[in-house]
Amino acid sequence: MTNWAQWHNPSGLADLLVGLAWLYLVLAGPLRPRLAPGQPWPRAEAIRFFSGLFLVYLAVGSPLSRIGTDYLFFVHILLQLVIVFPAASLVLRGVPAWMIDALLRRPGGRPVWSRLFRPLTAGSVFVLVVSGWYVPRIFGWALAHPAGPAVEGLLFFGASLLFWWPLLSPSLVFPPLPYGGRILYLFAIEVALTGIFTYLLMGEHPLYPAYVLAPRLIPGLSAENDQVLGAVLLSGVSSLVLVGFLLRNFLRWSRADAGPAVRRPPFRPRSAR
Repeated sequence: MTNWAQWHNPSGLADLLVGLAWLYLVLAGPLRPRLAPGQPWPRAEAIRFFSGLFLVYLAVGSPLSRIGTDYLFFVHILLQLVIVFPAASLVLRGVPAWMIDALLRRPGGRPVWSRLFRPLTAGSVFVLVVSGWYVPRIFGWALAHPAGPAVEGLLFFGASLLFWWPLLSPSLVFPPLPYGGRILYLFAIEVALTGIFTYLLMGEHPLYPAYVLAPRLIPGLSAENDQVLGAVLLSGVSSLVLVGFLLRNFLRWSRADAGPAVRRPPFRPRSAR
């Protein structure tokens, strides 16, 4: 009998989340006076960071993850989107510059980080992970293998942090792209993901047998319609976020180029002078 209230701890991923939380607390607490003398406890950043970690755990360890893995494809997609967009962006925005730069400035690591954080590298890894994961053989392995949820969570979380870096980097060593670069980056990601969107939306039959054989939790929702719904969620939410951020950066860019408004003296009739 399925226990719908049972939470679980995917091996490896739960350890990573606990390790990140512990590291953050150590850096923000005992080591803060050495890394950033005079800096206060990063309260707002900590709330964002731990909220992001909780969302990752919610996506892979909550009862919803069992529903997404064993029964409904669209729930699986929804939980992936939670990791990709709100969770990863919150974690990145929750790290103060002084904290991340203490790592990035370490001798010997700069060449590696400079290659990893390049927009081409970050975007390519993200597109490859998201697109490649839906290859039926890979997706089917993840559904059937006990380590599948942990591997999936690790890949999506890591690739999503890379995706957000050129847009939301908190670092002063490797800062975010300028507005023009962000717009090109977001446009390229949207175009590159079109292939997987089309692949899932245009499938003439269910691509993943596990969902065909699964009991139907929602009466009337066939495996084929479940797949279409998941594809609509993936393409719709992804495009909404990508295009939304593109427009946001375009507006900020236009305001920055416009500069401060010049205040003109009020008009007074000649007779009043």
